[in-house]
Amino acid sequence: MATARQPGLVLTDHWIDVPLDHRRPDGEQLLLYAREVVASAKHGEDLPWLVFLQGGPGCAAPRPVGRTGWLDRALEEYRVLLLDQRGTGRSSPANRQTLPLYGAPEEQAARLAHFRSDAIVRDCELVRKQLTGGRPWTVLGQSFGGFCAVSYLSLAPEGLAAVLITGGLPGLDAGPEDVYRAAYPRMRRKSLAHYARYPQDREAARRLVAHLAEHEEVLPDGSLLTPEAFQQLGMALGTGDGSHRLHHMLQEALLTTPAGPRLADAFAEQAAAALSHAAGPLYALLHEAIYAQDGSATDWAADRVRAEFPDFDPVQALAEPDAPVLFTGESVHPWMLRTHAALRPLRSTAELLAARTGWGPLYDTAQLARNTVPAAAAVYHDDLFVDTAHALETARGIAGLRLWVTDEYEHDGLRADGRRILDRLLRLARGEL
Repeated sequence: MATARQPGLVLTDHWIDVPLDHRRPDGEQLLLYAREVVASAKHGEDLPWLVFLQGGPGCAAPRPVGRTGWLDRALEEYRVLLLDQRGTGRSSPANRQTLPLYGAPEEQAARLAHFRSDAIVRDCELVRKQLTGGRPWTVLGQSFGGFCAVSYLSLAPEGLAAVLITGGLPGLDAGPEDVYRAAYPRMRRKSLAHYARYPQDREAARRLVAHLAEHEEVLPDGSLLTPEAFQQLGMALGTGDGSHRLHHMLQEALLTTPAGPRLADAFAEQAAAALSHAAGPLYALLHEAIYAQDGSATDWAADRVRAEFPDFDPVQALAEPDAPVLFTGESVHPWMLRTHAALRPLRSTAELLAARTGWGPLYDTAQLARNTVPAAAAVYHDDLFVDTAHALETARGIAGLRLWVTDEYEHDGLRADGRRILDRLLRLARGEL
């Protein structure tokens, strides 16, 4: 185990073998990576453990640089484990470079079917038994990490001392179509709220869509910025400062050149960074699968449901003088396999996953109804990424869950004000509030 020090911290690397398919424990193994973080002054103490489950799917755990945010609060009493969930970060990464090692797209898709929250929970249990000597630990789940935490409460509650969730209470029986029928109206509200804050952006967005409809613009990473891809910059509207950042981007998007209007290099570079899936292609490949539980194929649900909301057609909006170009959030579409450079090599694999049937349940409603694990959750009112109505219904289905509903934060509340949020959730779970 490699150990390093930062000011106030001791960091230790852990590597653990886990089965690709937990139903076949003696079969192919994956290598998981996790980083243990402890306050320097408490390095030798026998502390309880807190494992952090990152949002996503397909995103690696944060890489700490000193004591900041929620981590600073956690280190006051915990030994923290930052787990790279299977396929992410240093945990047997799954991307365009590595997946061909395992065969054709058919084999790749079959492999990735084992990368949902139920498998992540089973991974956590193997890691816990190895690191804690079998003692239960506390889970902090952000966004998709909260989905994993609810699966944890369903599948292995004996491993949990407490569960804390931020922006991540899933609909227990909401399928992909339900998720996106609830999502598009939220995307519309967030878009209109942005234009109310920055009225000049309405025309700036229309001007940019008109340009993109007539000109092929290639971003620095090789991705195409089409009108639909431009709409995906609305992901920023799910964060506390995202509307302001989007405004500054739009105001500097186009330049007059000898060849006519073209994307400004600075805008193109920012757009490429915002839209890239290079660091986490599983986000696109598995995004709809994290909602699939009834055996049906997801079949590009977000794209199919989008047709029910014609005002999201960016080019059609230009035909109406006052129609706004609406932004989108985290929806995944088949055209992304053509426009997004990191996804093009995985096109066939993504299509096979979208057509895959047999997805099983991720939550046990009977177990959740008799839950005895102390649990608390922060629900962000009108969260762009997680439907509030679905979250509240799920909260009612988890016995003993303490709930904090707030409009002080967007989906990135844990990043924006992590110390306060974690402290409040701990106090709620302990019955101190």
